[in-house]
Amino acid sequence: MRRGVSIAAVVTVVALTASACGGSSGDSSSKPKDPKDIAGTITYWDTSDAATEAPTYKALIKQFEAKYPKIKVNYQNVPFTDVEQKFKSAAKSGKGAPDVVRTDVGLMAEYAELGYIAPLDGTPALKDTGDFSSVPMNTTRYKGKTYGVPSVTDTLGLLYNKKLLKKAGIAEPPATWDEFIADAKTIKQKTGAYGTYLNPDSYFLLPLLYSNGADLADPAAKKITISDAAAVQALTTAKKINDEASMKVDFANAYQNMQTAFKNGKVAMLVQGPWSVSDDFTGTAFSGDKNNLGFAPVPAGAGGKAQSPTGGHDLTVYQGSSNLPASYLFTQFMTSTQSQIAIAKGTGTLPTRKSAYTAEVTADAKIAGFKPILEQTARARVALPQVGSLFTPLAQNYVKILQGDESVENGLDTTAKQFQQLLPGYSVG
Repeated sequence: MRRGVSIAAVVTVVALTASACGGSSGDSSSKPKDPKDIAGTITYWDTSDAATEAPTYKALIKQFEAKYPKIKVNYQNVPFTDVEQKFKSAAKSGKGAPDVVRTDVGLMAEYAELGYIAPLDGTPALKDTGDFSSVPMNTTRYKGKTYGVPSVTDTLGLLYNKKLLKKAGIAEPPATWDEFIADAKTIKQKTGAYGTYLNPDSYFLLPLLYSNGADLADPAAKKITISDAAAVQALTTAKKINDEASMKVDFANAYQNMQTAFKNGKVAMLVQGPWSVSDDFTGTAFSGDKNNLGFAPVPAGAGGKAQSPTGGHDLTVYQGSSNLPASYLFTQFMTSTQSQIAIAKGTGTLPTRKSAYTAEVTADAKIAGFKPILEQTARARVALPQVGSLFTPLAQNYVKILQGDESVENGLDTTAKQFQQLLPGYSVG
């Protein structure tokens, strides 16, 4: 999932770019011809869950070191919530930055603009790129260069309780937001359960924006589009879902309450990601019957197309690394087909390579369920260094709209003005 970026950091993007630690430009001409000759120590910052996912990555690192005995990997698990500011601080100062870092896809443009990560085009890090799905591969590019290698991916889909839909007489999950609202009302009327629980986080608003042909901004036109007619239509639909289709939202603890209600059968449908499925299976609605959990694309809007944001992580190489050859080789190894198969089996995350979707990997219901959703609906977020920071004012005004404290139009106009402070030189569409 995406993380926010501090306003102060965004305001100083230009200045920081000028002062960013230099290093290699990514030219691989000086690297030994034989990978077995590459030697030295590199540091890897891993943001995977320390308890449930990190053991899989540590096991792969041991395999890498066995294959390349002259290279030592200094593994460090850095909490996902801390890594952004920690990496930017280290990269800016030129002290303590890792050689390779697991990077949220929403941060790629900012890190590249700041000059903190190396372009990887023409290096061994990018191997067999045609095997990568275009969906996660699109998250690695910025201004014509490739700055990362896709490691794991995800997106938002529609999770649903099959038994509740069947009890309500609904044969298929809703294909449009209008159907979604209508089905939610039917479910409440016929089963007593709520149709949905609206997540008021602005990241979960993206499917509504995208499916209505809206977005946060248009970099090519240098225009802020969050208050245009398509966005107004998307937010109007979101307000209608909140008012007519959703269980009452506890804005102070929305995510946890949403999850609890869904997994225990009090809510029939959720816009959610694959990271929630393990928790869903612990609830009374699914613990004894995992097949009761259904997977579908998010509904389509007035734009006629279901679309959802691409999430996940890419591996990036620090521009100032003192051992770029080993960093490239490590990145290549950790994103290979065999590594991705091991990661999928060990952590339940979705691979980014098409060849990694083996029968054994897709035996995981979550991976099998989200694979077609990724292929059909996922799209990269707008490639702006400030994109993470845009979610903060959007979230604040979105909540005001949902609570009835602001009209849709006024709330989005306020959001657009706040975006202008983060996007100098951009006009409001």
